[in-house]
Amino acid sequence: MHLNYLALAVPVFTLLMLLEYACSAKEKFQFDESVANLNVGISERLCDLLCTGLFFFFYDWLHRNFAIFTIKENWLTWILLFLFTDFIWYWYHRFGHEVNLFWSVHVVHHQSEDYNFTVSARITIFQAVARALFWSVLPVAGFSAHMITTLLLIHGSYPFFTHTQLIGKLGWLEWIFVTPSHHRVHHSSNEIYLDKNYGDVLIIWDRIFGTFTKETEKPIYGLTTPLKSHSFLWQHFHFWLEMAVAFKRASTLKEKWLCIAGKPININAAIRPALERKFGIKKSKSPLTQSLKKHIRLQTIITLATLFLFILFEHYFTPLQLLIGGLFILLSVINTGAMLEQKKWIFYLEYTRLFLLVGFIQTYYPGKNVLLLLTIVLLIPTLYFKTLKNYYYKVLY
Repeated sequence: MHLNYLALAVPVFTLLMLLEYACSAKEKFQFDESVANLNVGISERLCDLLCTGLFFFFYDWLHRNFAIFTIKENWLTWILLFLFTDFIWYWYHRFGHEVNLFWSVHVVHHQSEDYNFTVSARITIFQAVARALFWSVLPVAGFSAHMITTLLLIHGSYPFFTHTQLIGKLGWLEWIFVTPSHHRVHHSSNEIYLDKNYGDVLIIWDRIFGTFTKETEKPIYGLTTPLKSHSFLWQHFHFWLEMAVAFKRASTLKEKWLCIAGKPININAAIRPALERKFGIKKSKSPLTQSLKKHIRLQTIITLATLFLFILFEHYFTPLQLLIGGLFILLSVINTGAMLEQKKWIFYLEYTRLFLLVGFIQTYYPGKNVLLLLTIVLLIPTLYFKTLKNYYYKVLY
């Protein structure tokens, strides 16, 4: 049986998040923040399913056609690859804070006002692509695609454990490795902590290049100007829109260039509030009802389980089934994000998800009897659409 065991990362990391929650003060886990964090992580895992293979073939193509050296696998070259990978990560991460184009794909990771294991899930596919481009120097240097992808899997797991408030300072390890204390500094919006501690596994690069600072005061997490939304779509695209507005307003070529390659601080802070008013972005003033929380919790569990099964059995799905299943999962995280905002258009997404579910079943059982049964399943909510919608809103809100 051909299974993708990388799917096990979904239940393993979910269990670790639950374990941290059980051991933490509950105020360190805000319900809406945790759901929003998981939504971003689910979408990234989904996109990884479709893109990881492409990264491998891209590295392999670069290695076969442009490698400067031929580097054999041995204990020394594995150590060298680790050091090169971590060094490149430092500069990718630093550019991700100092260059608008790269901040636009990295900002999502810093939006949460919580700091726990769920925050480690806030990685977007845009960020994964940007990292892949930075790491493309490795196959050109002579490291094989097999070595690179193997190490990146290991290297990428370490930062998960630095996103926690449960672990204090770790003595002499603080001089060499990135610890939770170091990374808490990095995620803080305190003025003394801004643009510090970019390292991923090793903190030595920050010490060498002057971007290191210790944790000396209580961190305040999130952006310097907090985002006013848990909307999945707004979290991903607000800074792209801010850049576009700033670019349009810029009068000279140099100003336009700085909108892309300049620092985020140079983007006019008044642009975001104007965009929020234009697109109706605001947190609901009404607290989430218990019914709504239960529904969001259930939908998140179902989405995580679907993602796990989707990745585990990916080799047994047709391209059409992968497309339909992927859209179902993506709409699910958009929907729960909209529920956190108590938007009224969520019922339409629920209806669309039902269509996708029926379409997915039909690809597995294409017989006429099944098609008739599925048509009836769709017909009932169509005939009673308004009644069901009103009942749905009444129960949730």
